[in-house]
Amino acid sequence: MLTYLWIAMGGALGSMARFAVASAVDSGVRDTFPIGTVLVNISGCLVIGFFFALTVPTGRFNVPLEFRQFFMVGICGGYTTFSSFGLQTLVLARTGDVARAGANVVVSVVICLIAVWVGSLAGAALSGAPGD
Repeated sequence: MLTYLWIAMGGALGSMARFAVASAVDSGVRDTFPIGTVLVNISGCLVIGFFFALTVPTGRFNVPLEFRQFFMVGICGGYTTFSSFGLQTLVLARTGDVARAGANVVVSVVICLIAVWVGSLAGAALSGAPGD
């Protein structure tokens, strides 16, 4: 039960960070493209990949499983916004902005996957482990 509490607290922190970052970015952009959400997803994917690689059993840092869950499931799970991404893409498509909806899908999926890979390589390099 304590694990769920830690994950919930991490999720709250991640959600607040997501709101702060996306709001700050989107307030400076006068456009319908959800750039704040895209940037949150990219940075969240980079961070989770980096942290994962550093804290695997053969990684540089030995952290308790509970902390890994707090950080990756809680904070990163609350921070990354694929649920918001899905809704915003649907709204763009339903309002006839199919090109931007498609661009949002391609940019979010492809760049986030690359960010996880780069974060994983960076974490593995810092750990002294070979990257994949």
